[in-house]
Amino acid sequence: MTTITYRAIWRWHFHAGLFCIPFVLVLALTGSIYLFKPQIDAFADRAVDSLAVTGQRATGEAQISAALASMPGSKLFVYEIPREPDDAVRIHIYAPDGTGRIVYVHPETLAILKTVPHIARLTEFVRTIHANLLVGRKGAILLELAASWAIIMIGTGLYLWWPRDARGAAGLLYPRLRAGRRVFWRDLHAVTGVWISTLALFLLLTALPWTPIWGAGFDEVRQLAAPQAQKDWSTSGGVDHSSHQRQQPGEAVHSLMTLDGIVARVNDMRLEPPVRVYLPSERQPFWRVRSETQNRPRVREIELDIHGGTLLRDQKFEDKPLVDRVVGIGVAAHEGQLFGAANQALGLSAALGFMTLCVSGVVMWWRRRPDGDLGIPAAKVPDFRIGKTLGAAIVAVGVMLPLLGASLLALAVTGFASRALRPR
Repeated sequence: MTTITYRAIWRWHFHAGLFCIPFVLVLALTGSIYLFKPQIDAFADRAVDSLAVTGQRATGEAQISAALASMPGSKLFVYEIPREPDDAVRIHIYAPDGTGRIVYVHPETLAILKTVPHIARLTEFVRTIHANLLVGRKGAILLELAASWAIIMIGTGLYLWWPRDARGAAGLLYPRLRAGRRVFWRDLHAVTGVWISTLALFLLLTALPWTPIWGAGFDEVRQLAAPQAQKDWSTSGGVDHSSHQRQQPGEAVHSLMTLDGIVARVNDMRLEPPVRVYLPSERQPFWRVRSETQNRPRVREIELDIHGGTLLRDQKFEDKPLVDRVVGIGVAAHEGQLFGAANQALGLSAALGFMTLCVSGVVMWWRRRPDGDLGIPAAKVPDFRIGKTLGAAIVAVGVMLPLLGASLLALAVTGFASRALRPR
């Protein structure tokens, strides 16, 4: 690699990092928190579980009535089956203003233990920041652009790190701790990038199906392979409740099966919690029961007849189209729920590594900048020419990552215009 090529790639790496760092820090911080959603939610609900239940439990219908009565004008969304017999019953409702609430009902006394807006839960709030920076679709598009440039940042970083005249593993696989601060920060940045690059790329790529631009294009391709299948993720740029989209409030219809009877039947099927029961309505004249575990390969959805509880449909993960299974496995791993604590540990390592890269990169820039100057290098290196191979690679990446391609095109047009208007 020539000195000119090295300088050009280093400047691309620098400018990609300059744009990405604020967003990567936000994504890494919120992602590391969301990895532990099951533990955080359990801790938040500790006061309403393991209750004193000594007598006869109230019926499911009575529990729902108590929840709706606590907020006049509200509508039922879904009944969540308690994980343990002495846990509070979670009744999910729509408030009169249309926002979602979780009402915690004592299973015996029907006392309302607490009511929490969905968005008020820490994990939901963190997830919204992670999805769209709390500003909806525009924020989601901005994060998608940052994630696209983060892929470039990692790729160029690996190219710059690649050992050419290496003598041993010091500075390549572990940082040199006694070679001075400048070398330490350089090694910390490079070595961290090497160790987490694969995990980081995996997290960035598995997030793409949820994005508003790349995800929308992916949906079009997916429809060709699975035109009838309902996907389990959203590309709207908001907090994902894609599994809920088929169930909206409606007028209840009479069922010969009671809710308790359905719950007893479902408990025998051993669905992975949380398990939610969508009551029959005019729009949906059957019982729909869904395991909404974050471990997507264990998601299961069944439909039961309203007259005798006959099984109408039983969809397991292996019944889904191949493309949905691939995305589901990727999402479960992305959220740290595919293989338990080890998955959470890997995700946390990647998030901490991302933050280390950001901090060490800023420190290196700040320490190396000239006095009185920000030290931001020019985006263009004199005498550098993009060859056919590199040009084809840039075009291919720009097509695969449309927002990145659009931003590269905008940079190219801006650069051409500035050169054309420059006084000669």
